[in-house]
Amino acid sequence: MSTASQHQRAEQLSVIAFLTMVVALGPISTDLYLPSLPSIGIDLATDTSGVQLTLSVFLIGFAVSQLIYGPLSDRYGRRPVLLVALLIYLAATVACGLAESIEWLIGARFVQALGACAGPVVGRAVVRDVFGRDRSARVLSYMALAMALAPAIGPIIGGYLETGFGWRANFVALGIFGVISLAGIWALLPETNNQLNLSATQPGKLITNYLLLARNPLYMGYVLLSTFSYAGIFSFISGSAFVLINTMGLSPSDYGLCFAAVVIGYMIGTFASGRFTRTLGINRMIFIGTLFKCAGGISGLVLALCGQLSIASILIPTIVFLIGTGLTMPNAMAGAIGPFPQMAGTASAFMGFTQMTVAAAVGIAVGHNSNDGSLGMMAALALVAIAAFLSFLLLVLPRTKETAGRIEALNDPGRS
Repeated sequence: MSTASQHQRAEQLSVIAFLTMVVALGPISTDLYLPSLPSIGIDLATDTSGVQLTLSVFLIGFAVSQLIYGPLSDRYGRRPVLLVALLIYLAATVACGLAESIEWLIGARFVQALGACAGPVVGRAVVRDVFGRDRSARVLSYMALAMALAPAIGPIIGGYLETGFGWRANFVALGIFGVISLAGIWALLPETNNQLNLSATQPGKLITNYLLLARNPLYMGYVLLSTFSYAGIFSFISGSAFVLINTMGLSPSDYGLCFAAVVIGYMIGTFASGRFTRTLGINRMIFIGTLFKCAGGISGLVLALCGQLSIASILIPTIVFLIGTGLTMPNAMAGAIGPFPQMAGTASAFMGFTQMTVAAAVGIAVGHNSNDGSLGMMAALALVAIAAFLSFLLLVLPRTKETAGRIEALNDPGRS
C-alpha cells in the first residue's frame, strides 16, 4: 500500500471514529445517567414516572428535530448542520447539570435532544455519501459495534460518578464528550454532500418527499424493522434501572455492570453483521436477527409470567434479543437509506423520527408498569420482536423487487 493511500485510509478511519462519537451522542446521553435515575427522583422530589419523563422527552425531542435536520443537511450540507447542532447540545448539557427542579431538567433534556439528534441523522447520511448503499451496511455495522461501547461503558462510568460525586457529574462527563466530538468534526470532517438539493427545505417539497417515503412499502418495511428493534432497546433502558436497583436492590455500580453485560449481546450482533453481511446479504441477516429477537423477547415474557424474577431471567433473554438487534438494525438502516442518494438526509430523518416516536411511547408504557417487576419490560420486548418479524415478512420480502422501479423514479434529479 502506497504512502498516499495509507494516509487517505487513516483520514477516513479518523472521520469514521468521530462520526461514531456524534452518532453515539444519543445513546450515551441516555445510558450514562441511568444509574442516577433513582437518586434524581429523590433529589428533585419526584416519582418514578416523573424521572422517566427525562428519558421519554429526550426521545420526543430527538424524533421531532430529525425531521428538520435531515432536509437541512440535504440543502446546506452535512458539516455546518453538525457543527451548529453540537453547539446546541453543549449549551443544553450545561443546563441539565444546573437543574434545580424536575421541570427544569425535563426542559433541558428536550433541548439537549435537539442537538444530539443531528449525530445519527447526518452521520448516517455522510456514510451513505461516502460509501454507497452496499458498503454503507458494512460500515454502519462496524460503527454500531464501536458505538455499543458507549452504552456498555456508560452505565458503569455513570454508576461510579453517581456513587462518588452525585448525578450532576454525569452531565459534566457528557459535556466533555460533546466538546471532543465538536473539535473532531471541526478539524476532520469535509463536506460530503456533493449533490445539494436546493428545494429540500421548501415546505411543499418537504411534505412531498416524506409522503413519497411513507408510501414506499419497502422503505417502510426497513424503517419498521429498525423502529421495533430500537423500541426493544429502549424498553430495557427505560425499565431496567427501576427493576434492578429499586426492586432487586442492586447498587448503581452493579447495575452498570449488568447493563454492560447486556450490551455485549448487541456488540456480538453488530460484529457478526459487519462480518457476514457482504456474504449473506442484507435480508438474510435481518431474517436471522428477527429470529433471535423473537427467541429472546418471548422467552423473557414467559419467565416473567411464571414469576421468575432474577438477574439471569432478565439478562439472558435480553442479551439474546440484543444479538438479534445488532444483526438487524444496521442492515435495516442501510436498506432504508441506500436507495435514496438524492434525499439520504430526508430518508434518514424520517426513519429516525419514526424510530424515536415509537420508542418514546414504549418507554412511557414501561415506566408506568415498572412496579410489576420485569413483566412490563419483557412484554414490551416480546411485542416489538414479533412486530419486527411481521414487518419483514409482510413488507420487505414481497416487495424487494417490486419497488425497484419506484425507487429509481424517486431518485430522478429532474423530478420536482
